[in-house]
Amino acid sequence: MKLVPVVLSGGAGTRLWPASRQGFPKPFMKLGGSSLLAQAIARAQDCGTDELLLITNEDYLFLSKEVIEELDDPPTTHYLLEPKGRNTAPAIALAALQCEKLHGPDTVMIVLPADHLIPDVKAFVACAMEAALVAQKGQLVVFGIQPTAPDTGFGYIEVERISRKCQPVLRFVEKPDLATAQSYLATGRYYWNSGMFCFTAATMLKAMDKHAPQVLEAARAAIKASKTMAEITRFETHTFSLQPDISIDYAVMEKAANVSVIPAKFGWSDVGSWPAVADAHQADASGNTLVGDVVALETHGTHVQVDSHQPKVVATVGVTDLVIVDTPDALLVARKGAAHNMRAVVDTLRSRGHESTQLPARVRRPWGTYATLKEDPGYKVKRITVKPGESLSLQYHHQRAEHWVVVQGLGLIQVGDQEFKASPGQYRYIPAKEKHRLSNIGTEELVLIEVQCGGYLGEDDIVRLADSYGRV
Repeated sequence: MKLVPVVLSGGAGTRLWPASRQGFPKPFMKLGGSSLLAQAIARAQDCGTDELLLITNEDYLFLSKEVIEELDDPPTTHYLLEPKGRNTAPAIALAALQCEKLHGPDTVMIVLPADHLIPDVKAFVACAMEAALVAQKGQLVVFGIQPTAPDTGFGYIEVERISRKCQPVLRFVEKPDLATAQSYLATGRYYWNSGMFCFTAATMLKAMDKHAPQVLEAARAAIKASKTMAEITRFETHTFSLQPDISIDYAVMEKAANVSVIPAKFGWSDVGSWPAVADAHQADASGNTLVGDVVALETHGTHVQVDSHQPKVVATVGVTDLVIVDTPDALLVARKGAAHNMRAVVDTLRSRGHESTQLPARVRRPWGTYATLKEDPGYKVKRITVKPGESLSLQYHHQRAEHWVVVQGLGLIQVGDQEFKASPGQYRYIPAKEKHRLSNIGTEELVLIEVQCGGYLGEDDIVRLADSYGRV
């Protein structure tokens, strides 16, 4: 049996704002010491495969590569890079076509969202192997989660009766209201839909041909117009965007007759809200979950999470059932009961053009990171880090000058056509419209303080002349 895990990685960065942003969505957040994406890949590898198909946005390629390269035994990874999100049905269609091409129609695909938390990996692997055997018999398999509460945030799967055995799915139902969810639990006939699936490439393509031919046709066109180099497949934007924006549930699962559910015999969370994040941490005697330097007095059932550029303490006194998330550029304070509605917060901020919905306070780039330490009209102060052997693009700015001071490591600074070595304490001035570049020529991380001066300091005031990462 050829088994290929297909990991779907992306997201809008709304439900866990401000820790999650458009440019740094939930799969890259760390829980329990590693990112959710790293945990998903490790689970996939534990299923006995050293190969992986990762579907993600073009903007997340270098973030994904960083996660994979940091694994103890990185799998051989094929990347399908979406220029824009088109939902799960097109993604799975592309993955099925790719698996059929690489390994044949009998390839067993196990589809795993990258942002789930599953602590019991051994139990997950046992369920995955059971699902793979059922998939080989021509079934479309979905992993069902036995409900623990009348949650309105999940789709539901109806069966004859909840049991520990695989059984046919009677129907899929969309996210219900509270009263309907309560009635579902009372019947003992419903699972939560986990969004994890297993099937052969041939079974899925046949089902799409019958139930969603427009999805399959558009995916074939997108594959035909794509280009692959070094295990990375990039799609032509226009052809890719012609794919329907539809979920696999709507497109196929709700219509097909050959759908079975495997009951998940493991703990599971889609980490879809801040209370879910709190549940993933060990609580203290007062029910608090505290991440960072926190003093909690007369505090109960509260989650506090601190992320700062410099040492910072957060103190709470006399509060109950709150979520407090402190980041360098945004602070969230919410009742746990209201913390599910982060989308309204993000929508409000987006309507104001607020950058905190797009980029995190510390922005990752292929060469390293940058973080804004201070900004006022006319100037901005940044901390920039560059990995050993990496370089920023050769660039210039129309409307700002820059002052650079190296504080750690050994850098090579190009200003115009001249190059200067720079060690800690050394300084260079870059006038507006002058081409410049920063490289790390040392063996440790290069750290630089940048002071920008000018009438406009936006990130879009950059003209790249040469770039090692193909961004020109």
